[in-house]
Amino acid sequence: MYFKKQALLILTVIITVTLLLAGLWHFKIFRIHSQKIAAPRGKILDRSGRPIITNRPTVNVVWNRLEADNPAEVIKELAGILDEDISVLLSRVQAAPPNPPGTPILIVENVSRDKEGRLLALPGVHLVPSSVRDYPHGNLASHLVGFVGEVARKEIQENHDARYRAGDPIGKWGTEKTFEKELKGKDGQALMLDIAGLEPHRVQVQKLVPGKDLHLTIDLELQRAAEDAMGDKAGAVVVMEVNSGNLLAMSSTPHLPLEEFAGGISASVWERLIKDPLHPLLNKAIQGQYPPGSTFKIVTALAALSEGVISPDATFLCNGLDIDNRRYSCQKKDGHGSVDLHRALTESCDVYFYSVGQRLGIDTIARYADLLGLGRKTGIALEHEKGGLIPTTVWKQQRFKEEWREGETLSAAIGQGYVLTTPLQICRLTAAVANGGTLYTPRLARRIAASEGKPVVKTFVPTNDGRIPVSTKALALIRKAMIETTSSPGGNAKAALLPADTMGGMAGTTQVVHLALVNGKNEKNLPYSYRDHSWFTSFAPAEQPEIAVTVLVEHGGGGGLVAEAIARDVLKRFFELKNEPRKKETLP
Repeated sequence: MYFKKQALLILTVIITVTLLLAGLWHFKIFRIHSQKIAAPRGKILDRSGRPIITNRPTVNVVWNRLEADNPAEVIKELAGILDEDISVLLSRVQAAPPNPPGTPILIVENVSRDKEGRLLALPGVHLVPSSVRDYPHGNLASHLVGFVGEVARKEIQENHDARYRAGDPIGKWGTEKTFEKELKGKDGQALMLDIAGLEPHRVQVQKLVPGKDLHLTIDLELQRAAEDAMGDKAGAVVVMEVNSGNLLAMSSTPHLPLEEFAGGISASVWERLIKDPLHPLLNKAIQGQYPPGSTFKIVTALAALSEGVISPDATFLCNGLDIDNRRYSCQKKDGHGSVDLHRALTESCDVYFYSVGQRLGIDTIARYADLLGLGRKTGIALEHEKGGLIPTTVWKQQRFKEEWREGETLSAAIGQGYVLTTPLQICRLTAAVANGGTLYTPRLARRIAASEGKPVVKTFVPTNDGRIPVSTKALALIRKAMIETTSSPGGNAKAALLPADTMGGMAGTTQVVHLALVNGKNEKNLPYSYRDHSWFTSFAPAEQPEIAVTVLVEHGGGGGLVAEAIARDVLKRFFELKNEPRKKETLP
């Protein structure tokens, strides 16, 4: 079938050119060359079909070096017209694949119209209509949607896809890369006849096919609420439907400058991003690995209840422990007195969980952390996700050639020490607690459609890792404690409570430097990199949970208050949107 199509294409070209030449025999034809007609990439849309990324028309400069008698002189003139360093243009020419000969080389994208006349006067230089990504909402969801860039020679070889040629855009990051196969269209082809005394004539010989549209699970309004709430803080916000794993928002800040990538990012901008101390090139929702602090007490509590090392009514005296020549005290200086599980969770008593951790041991804690989705990747459809770290006795022996110490178990039991998690992992854990124990795989893609208004090509359905092996009674105890954490007089996360809607939550603060460096010092006077990270994870509504919201603010400090305030704003917007009349969505 392929060869029949090719033969038909060749025959069409021969007949078309013959007819044109027959009518234009008295003109001198300077050149005939093939021109690619770039197919627009598919759009990226939110769950309701609102555009997140679209395309805008542009013109690219390409060069066929076989048409130039003096290539070096052409490159020199191109550099002058385009105001580019000649070494940059030479590197693009040298990087172009050598075969087939005469393949046009992309010199620059998105050229300004005032330069077109001078460019067309150069031998072998052509202007090709194209399109570049357009971002109607600026850098919204930048790490999630990602960006495109010029395809590298290695990528052409790895893809084994005849659709790619030197200079073509290809997804480099985020959903642009994950769904590259679907978003990329099939370019058309035309013959260009340059004839003395006439405008260039184009004969289309192969029709282009636009890329498919990608519909995400993301809610544009909730995504905007998350990013507005974060402001200029570094960190992440993740919002997940607890009964499906659908991601309604996933933000990482600082944002990526998407417009800078649209026409090819400059070396100076790339260097600035690499050197930025707030790490904008890191998708903090899935790549940022942080000690989870008190949010990890959910894991320790479920492990202890499931293993039977405590009963819900068992109490411990909050007066500190002496282990490994160190005093392990509570975050509350005067202590909590005699504390049971419910109060230990609502008031975040460290000593209670130190004692529980002693009874469990690190390997049992690690086993339950794994069952709850920690220490491993979630399976989200994005590259470069990190799995975090849940330490064990074997891990420490292999990593440091040292025995595990009892004091390290105490630190791990409250989410400190070696324990590392991502915000997405904590949100997924919270969703499982809220829905009664099902650990869903986070889902970003909802469906793929051929183009606007056309039939759906593919629909993505929720998947999960099964039910976590803890009792429904244990999960109910955790949910009840998380609800009172945000509502009871002694709860440690009252700042997050919404006036009209109940919720459940757990705040956390994690140290990033040794306590001795910050003890007794006002947090505001500490260097930014010395300040604690601020966590808050939550579900809402309290009685019949629909969403989980997790916030991590790097060096936010404030005992979790900063993260709580952000989660409150996101939840408030969720309830506002829920009460607004909206188009009914029937697809999963």
